Amino acid sequence: MSTERKKLVLALVVIFTVNILIIALAQSASADLYKKGASGQTVREIQTRLKNWGYYSGSVDGIYGSGTEEAIKKFQKKNGLSVDGQTGDKTLAALGISPTGGGGGGNSGGENSGDLDLLARLISAEARGEPYVGQVAVGAVVLNRMEHPSFPNTMAGVIFQKDAFTCVNDGQFNEPVAESAYRAAREAMDGYDPSYGAIYYFNPVTATSKWIWSRPLIVEIGKHRFCS
Repeated sequence: MSTERKKLVLALVVIFTVNILIIALAQSASADLYKKGASGQTVREIQTRLKNWGYYSGSVDGIYGSGTEEAIKKFQKKNGLSVDGQTGDKTLAALGISPTGGGGGGNSGGENSGDLDLLARLISAEARGEPYVGQVAVGAVVLNRMEHPSFPNTMAGVIFQKDAFTCVNDGQFNEPVAESAYRAAREAMDGYDPSYGAIYYFNPVTATSKWIWSRPLIVEIGKHRFCS
């Protein structure tokens, strides 16, 4: 083989290798994968949700250890996902966490998308079967709480606050999300508030708390009473 031909072959090999590396790097950057050894805010969020749903009993410390790995396996098995103990895009979506492209770091992007998914999941679980305006109103209550000094100021904080919403405790939060719930969540996030500023709502037929009846009524929509 001539020297010139050898140089051409070598150049082609180098170009091919570089292209493969670029593709591999692009793929790794485009997908989140949280596994044992990862840490950060997203891991803390994963642990919080697993703990609230009864899959995880360890500390919410933002460190993806053996306990988190085992909890993810239980969650994956329960939700028909591939059971590998790693939190990739599909498992993140099932948890209601928007993939960020961070690959093991904190949640640095996709916040609005993640909030939309969370709110839609809550609306679907809490107001399934309610009139559409009632679904928007339930979403508005969550947003009103975020602005109220008595509640956390983030979507996840409000939704996963201890004993705040029945659906988080009884597992309905994990059920498939109705399409109308996404539309209702978007409208609520765009500022539509048919609850007129309510920070509580309840179904008078199923409510067991005497305290909730003491809250001033603002409006009734469907089966829910919305209160201040």
